[in-house]
Amino acid sequence: MSISRQNLTVIIVTFKSENVIHECIRSIDKEIKIIVVDNSNNKEFKKDLEMKYKNVECILSEKNLGMGAGNNLGIKNSKSDYVLILNPDVILQKNTIEELINASKEISTFGVIAPLEVDTDNPNFEIEKEVKLNFESPFNVKSVDGFAMLLNVTRLNKFENFYFFDENFFMYLENNDLCKRITELDEKIFVIPKSKIKHLGAKGVSEKYFKEIELSRNWHWSWSKFYYQKKHNGFIIAIIKFFPKFLGSLLKFLIYLVVGKKFKSQIYYNRAMGFFNSIIGKSSWYRPRVD
Repeated sequence: MSISRQNLTVIIVTFKSENVIHECIRSIDKEIKIIVVDNSNNKEFKKDLEMKYKNVECILSEKNLGMGAGNNLGIKNSKSDYVLILNPDVILQKNTIEELINASKEISTFGVIAPLEVDTDNPNFEIEKEVKLNFESPFNVKSVDGFAMLLNVTRLNKFENFYFFDENFFMYLENNDLCKRITELDEKIFVIPKSKIKHLGAKGVSEKYFKEIELSRNWHWSWSKFYYQKKHNGFIIAIIKFFPKFLGSLLKFLIYLVVGKKFKSQIYYNRAMGFFNSIIGKSSWYRPRVD
């Protein structure tokens, strides 16, 4: 089965994304269903979206679920064979969806396909080092970034005990974990170079919350790195790899504290605490303090 506009749903998880999401939605074909999962539980945001766009359904989460659980909620509420996961700060080109549809007719089987980020200095995929790429046709990759990935939901659901995003991740590396598990099932992940998107990068949340979001990102980046390593390679290897970084973050926290650079010291404190909480097995509980 190939992709069509009728069996595809776009899922966008948002948090304080009012300033950026409209450009994303307007870049998506109007006949394609969009599910927005809003983690800030903003009723006015939901009302505004559903009034402006006939193809948008906005689900308000009762609490800030993060990216993985938010995407899972969107997948659960979709009724299509395929879902395109997008961040709210991603903009599609006019032919982005069409090229994904065309590619799905040529590729025999796939677990995930993804468009190509137009900024070639920041590729949205990982490959084996020895692989040479052909940007004229779809190419197989190890993983793709979570800000734009299309999941073959019906196919993946046929695997016993398969689950989509690991909800232990609040943010960061949930896409790497999903891609790793998909490739371990011998499913293919492709990038479609003729299908292009622009990721604005760290613009998904209003800039007025910049400091709180940066503190949250640093905490969760550290937490997720240790958890991912522990999940796939064991606790001992994770400790060997990341304990020096934990100590380094503590040291930088103290240095910046002494020299009076408060925000810098907070950044490294949060990095250290993210590592520490992951090391002792605590959940990814940290949430940005926004009104």
